[in-house]
Amino acid sequence: MGTSGNGKTTFSRALAARLGVPYVELDALNHGPNWTEASDEEFRRRVAAAIDGRDGWVVDGNYGRKIGDLVWRQADTVVWLDQPLPLVLWRLALRTVGRIVRHEELWNGNRESWRGAFWGRDSLFAWTLRAHFKNRRVLPDQLGGVDGLRVVRLRSRRAVEEFLEEIGAGGPGQAVGTPGS
Repeated sequence: MGTSGNGKTTFSRALAARLGVPYVELDALNHGPNWTEASDEEFRRRVAAAIDGRDGWVVDGNYGRKIGDLVWRQADTVVWLDQPLPLVLWRLALRTVGRIVRHEELWNGNRESWRGAFWGRDSLFAWTLRAHFKNRRVLPDQLGGVDGLRVVRLRSRRAVEEFLEEIGAGGPGQAVGTPGS
C-alpha cells in the first residue's frame, strides 16, 4: 500500500512473481467503464473472491474506506511504500504524462486525462498530496491495531530494492500475503 507514485504496482508485481502467488490490483476491481466505481458491497465481493481460499496473494492498493480490514485480516504482512514526497511526485508526473501521451488504457477502457491528473481539488496530484500526509498521520495506528499483522514500512528506493532482494533470496518476507502464517 501507499500513495500513487510510490511504485505499488511495479513492486507488487515483482513481489508476486518472486513468491509465485497471484497479483491482485484493487484499482482494476474498483474502476468500471467511464471511471464508474463499484459500490462498496460489490467491491468487497470482488476483493473477497480474488483472495479467499488462496494459499497466498499480493494485493496492490489501499481502499480502506471501501473495504475496511478485509485484506489486512487475511494477510500476514502489509508492505507500506512510504517514500519521500519529491520522489513520489516526480514518478507520478513521469508515469501520468506518459500514460496520457500514449493514450494508455488502465482498466475497463479508462484513460488518464490532463484535467483528471492536474486540475482541481479531486485531481490525481491533489489527492496524492493529501493522501501522503494523511497516511503518515493515520496508518501507523491503523496498521498497529491489527493483531498478528507484520508491517514493513519502506521509506526509500534502496529499502524497496533490499526488501525485494531479500525475498528473492528466500528471506524473512517469504510469507507475505499468505493467510494463516
